[in-house]
Amino acid sequence: MGQVHQHVHIEWRGGTCRVKWWSGEYHANGRKRYESKGGFTDEDEAVTHGLDKLYEIRHGTHVSNRDGATLMTDWIDAWLGSLDHACTTERNYRSITNRHIRPFFARKTVSEVDVIAYRAFKKHMKRTLPSSYGNAVMILGMILDDAVPRLIKTSPVERTKRRGKYVKTHTRERKKDVAPETVERLARNAEILLGYQGYVLVWTMAVTGMRPGELYGLTRHYCYPFWPASDPQQDPKEADRYKDDKERYGRDGNRLPAIRVERQVQFGDGKREFFPPKYASYRTLVIPPFLAEMLARLLALHDYDWVFPARMGGCLGSANFSEDYWKSISDGCPERKGPRIRRPLPALPAVPDFKGKRMYLLRHGHKAWLDEDGHSRFAVESRMGHEVPGVEGTYSSVTVAMERAIMTTLQERWDVAAKDGWGTPNG
Repeated sequence: MGQVHQHVHIEWRGGTCRVKWWSGEYHANGRKRYESKGGFTDEDEAVTHGLDKLYEIRHGTHVSNRDGATLMTDWIDAWLGSLDHACTTERNYRSITNRHIRPFFARKTVSEVDVIAYRAFKKHMKRTLPSSYGNAVMILGMILDDAVPRLIKTSPVERTKRRGKYVKTHTRERKKDVAPETVERLARNAEILLGYQGYVLVWTMAVTGMRPGELYGLTRHYCYPFWPASDPQQDPKEADRYKDDKERYGRDGNRLPAIRVERQVQFGDGKREFFPPKYASYRTLVIPPFLAEMLARLLALHDYDWVFPARMGGCLGSANFSEDYWKSISDGCPERKGPRIRRPLPALPAVPDFKGKRMYLLRHGHKAWLDEDGHSRFAVESRMGHEVPGVEGTYSSVTVAMERAIMTTLQERWDVAAKDGWGTPNG
């Protein structure tokens, strides 16, 4: 075996020296597992290297030769298998990882992904698919960070920009003020495409700030005029809330009309499923009288469980709403007629302030309305489904007076802007 220096074994082979050290692990048969490195021409240098490895093992910073040789593809499989996120987040992570990160690093080990390889990936994404650049770089950073300290000692991810030309990392989407008249024009187009449920859907998003998946997944037992009397009350831990809801919300006396956000519709494992709302933002949304009347009228017109059914009664979440409906609602579309058109439709006028814009901006517009009207920050953020950090989030609560004030200002916006015929079905 050669000389032994404090648990480091040295042996010469030809003109070079090899050092061996115990990795701290055992084989299946109980024998110690050793690691080694050869090619040294100086015995003291080899001993020093072995002692450094023993130091790393004692202090938990050692990366074994076997772990260091792990392929990126194998580590990506293990990393994806450990994910525990919301359905849409996990699906997005998997898609970007498998489409962009895995092919780029297919032939590399984790230890070979150094800062140069990391920069090369960033440059590749920026050149070939800039729209996915930010998400891809973020996910690669998580993959490499989680490889420390088992597979690599330090992550090659650069946390600060050191060299190169300045590039603004985030450009805010340009928005215009969302006027009630703009919402009405969008709602009228939606009514032509989807019927009265389309009209009410647009106004509900504008007046509640609900996320699209929450709207698609809203069922009648969580909606005015049935909720809270119709609440399934499935969680025994929420018994006090169920009792308070019946005293505070409803359609009788001084109770406040409201919608309960308990879930959203998303696709998981190839099928439509209910999931908790984003960030587990369960919340109650008071609604102004005009929207309460619309919802009551809508639910009297159909007997589907969905509040906003598709034209054939199914869930709007089953469709690609942005492409199948919203693009025509916001950008307009030509008249649809002819012998092969099963459902003729008149031309839809474009809504200039929303042309090329996402439906989600109605939610942003709702937040702006609440801010303009001077409502409590805690009440506004709670309504949007956001956590308020710090002491403010710990000690504040949404009172009946706050909710009634929100109802009042939203109703006033409608009353000031509404024209004859607003809110009534076209027939």
